[in-house]
Amino acid sequence: MSNPTAMPARTAALNFLRRIHFYIGLFVAPFIFIAALTGTLYVITPQLENAIFADALYVTPQGTASPLSAQIEAAQNHVGPQGKIYAVRPAPNASDTTRVQFADSSYGASESRAIFIDPYTLAVKGDMMVYGTSGVLPIRLWLDKAHRSLLLGDLGRNYSELAASWLWVAALGGLILWFSTRKARKTARQESAFLNNRHWHTTLGLVLFVGLLFVSVTGLTWSRWAGDNINQLRTNMGWLTPQVNTTLSHDAHAMHADPHAEHHAAMAGMSRANDDWPRVVAAARAAGLRADMIEIRAPKAANKAWTVTEVDRRWPTQVDAVAINPQDFSVMDRTEFNTFPLVAKLTRWGVDAHMGILFGLPNQLLLIAFGLGLCVMIALGYRMWWLRRPVASGPNPARTLVAAWLSLPASLRIISVAIAALLGYALPLMGISLLAFIAIDVARWKLAKSRSVVMLRSGV
Repeated sequence: MSNPTAMPARTAALNFLRRIHFYIGLFVAPFIFIAALTGTLYVITPQLENAIFADALYVTPQGTASPLSAQIEAAQNHVGPQGKIYAVRPAPNASDTTRVQFADSSYGASESRAIFIDPYTLAVKGDMMVYGTSGVLPIRLWLDKAHRSLLLGDLGRNYSELAASWLWVAALGGLILWFSTRKARKTARQESAFLNNRHWHTTLGLVLFVGLLFVSVTGLTWSRWAGDNINQLRTNMGWLTPQVNTTLSHDAHAMHADPHAEHHAAMAGMSRANDDWPRVVAAARAAGLRADMIEIRAPKAANKAWTVTEVDRRWPTQVDAVAINPQDFSVMDRTEFNTFPLVAKLTRWGVDAHMGILFGLPNQLLLIAFGLGLCVMIALGYRMWWLRRPVASGPNPARTLVAAWLSLPASLRIISVAIAALLGYALPLMGISLLAFIAIDVARWKLAKSRSVVMLRSGV
């Protein structure tokens, strides 16, 4: 092998970056494409879902609504005495139904069985699974699972985390490559299909650059492995979202409750008199909760309080919460969004914007355009590879990632290894996939060398 260090440092660095960009595009881009497509379908469907389930979601106002306690009783009668209420969402508007959500051992985390009650007639308008704080219905729940995990559970979550881990690297690498080589490309792009594809691939990348970084970072915040590291960092830096204190006593052990105890307690048979629910709502309203969309949850243990939380995550964000003492219905703690640490606010806004909730329809339209643009950009990238795909004689060992790395000056090789180690620790799936890239490179190198030896011996 010729001495790779003869290459100028700048040229070597760009060549190395180009190979990383290529490998991300070849091996990770399919996962990014699936995430972009399923995410786009997710943000398209809220209006469609509302139309399909209109009978469950909406009613015709008929005078004065029945008391909330009567609505909850109607839902309880429908489910039966074995049903344990998980949460209640009173009708936010006169034409909406009330949701009474029940825990179900057959459902997954954050899933519950929702009974939709007509506030005027107390008729059951719907009975279906809902998910999360956003309260998505079955269609978007299916798309959400496809987007997060390809419907494969925890194992499938690795695909979306892999996509998010590399997306920002691809975006930054593409920007650097464009900036560093733009003068050399001032030729007529119409001269070849490859140049034309590269022009549009690059143009879309520049237009979508901020969005690429945004969806990558926000996607990582709720990923499995990198998400845990991000949460640990937020904990250490005091950036966590404040939560209301629901403990009635000062028992130190109670302060460290099982994070899933709310579901567990509901499953164990925790129940409250239906008349308590409207009293809790009245106390929360008196305490200053003004959002139309609220969620009430009963105490999850004998020494715990009720919680009432605003769940309107559109703009302006209304996510204040209060803890209500079950003994005298006094407010014992509260959190207000305007007092959240800046990072907690940015996290809330980032997640909601990622889901297409924050600014409503404009947010949806922007995400749809972004998702479709990303899919087209990936398709153009694959066409570029196809137009310049390796010839049948075999791969060129000089165009591998390892060879590109070896051509770097020693100082840059050391820096690149240090950066790779840090990123591999913070983003584990990036580190694992990088090792896979290197393994593929080594296999290509050995294959190319063996072919070269055969060709030399045969006199070709």
